[in-house]
Amino acid sequence: MARFTLPRDIYHGKGSLEELKNLGGKKAILVVGGGSMKRQGFLDKAIGYLKEGGMEVEVFEGVEPDPSVETVMRGAEAMRNFEPDWIVSMGGGSPIDAAKAMWAFYEYPETTFEELCIPFNFPTLRQKARFAAIPTTSGTATEVTAFSVITDYSTGVKYPLADFNITPDVAIVDPELVEGLPAKQVAYTGMDALTHAIEAYVSTANCAFTDPLALHAIEMVLDHLLPSYKGNLISREKMHYAQCLAGMAFSNALLGIVHSMAHKTGAIFSTGHITHGCANAMYLPFVIRYNSKEPVAASRYAEIARRMGLAGNSEQALINSLCKKIDDMNAEMGIPKTLKEFGIIEEEFKEKIAGISERAVGDACTGTNPRAIDPSTMEKLFTCIYYGTEIDF
Repeated sequence: MARFTLPRDIYHGKGSLEELKNLGGKKAILVVGGGSMKRQGFLDKAIGYLKEGGMEVEVFEGVEPDPSVETVMRGAEAMRNFEPDWIVSMGGGSPIDAAKAMWAFYEYPETTFEELCIPFNFPTLRQKARFAAIPTTSGTATEVTAFSVITDYSTGVKYPLADFNITPDVAIVDPELVEGLPAKQVAYTGMDALTHAIEAYVSTANCAFTDPLALHAIEMVLDHLLPSYKGNLISREKMHYAQCLAGMAFSNALLGIVHSMAHKTGAIFSTGHITHGCANAMYLPFVIRYNSKEPVAASRYAEIARRMGLAGNSEQALINSLCKKIDDMNAEMGIPKTLKEFGIIEEEFKEKIAGISERAVGDACTGTNPRAIDPSTMEKLFTCIYYGTEIDF
């Protein structure tokens, strides 16, 4: 038996932010990140709509990129003091991910972060509050997923939290909120969405309900990411919907080792943070080549290429076309091809890669990857990604 879970309501289209006034409730805490939504006037709009709906509103600001355990705990304390019956989060993946974790500690102050790190081990939520999510980037799709990623900066490791309990009750997918995104953010979040869809399609947990969502999301990303990156607002809107479809797919089909690797390398190197979408974009072609040594995965990658109209008369030729398409998109958007090109110091890479590889194999996303992997093989794969060498194992 499998399960397919989505938010109860997904509001989409320009102006859908106004649905906040129809949530119903007495108190809402609004969890946000930096100042972009405030500068563009959307934070004030959201507060206004919530108040128009009869709610008292408190704002928790300043959730950082790749939110920390400490930020989650501060937010949960703010919630316990305010006692909201709606948690509303507006932002990129970071504020929404943080708010999901805050939700658990708000309702269950005695729970521990270690307990939440166990996949599908959350206590039953909605005892005190429901949750509404409003994405302001077009990539993470956390507004429709059962996942959250929290970073422990003391170890430099990202921990993916997974439980259907944290799938939001309401998602508001308003393309007006992404019209002003910087081009680099469009690139990284768009490649994150593409990775979600491709990994969901080849995941060992894929099913008849997730496959159509994944394939359509892939098609939309291939059609609209580059025009969106170049400023086309029609494509910017389409990308906002594509990333949501990809989220619906991967929240139910789960992911693979592209994400396992990205989770464990984002905050680990001294040369600076590797943005999650950038890491996914770099790792994806290499992982496709690694996974395609497994026959079932190879046929599904080839099917993606075939459905997208890419060239190839054989399975391998189709897979090569898919990898080339991703490589070409990355190059056009200025995304590095290798970790060396990204700027990771070689000696530091060599020093840390064994530990990174072991943690990546233990990541929650590894279990549904279509080809098995162990720490020594993961280290070989990372080494290929560092230097840009061929996958021959």
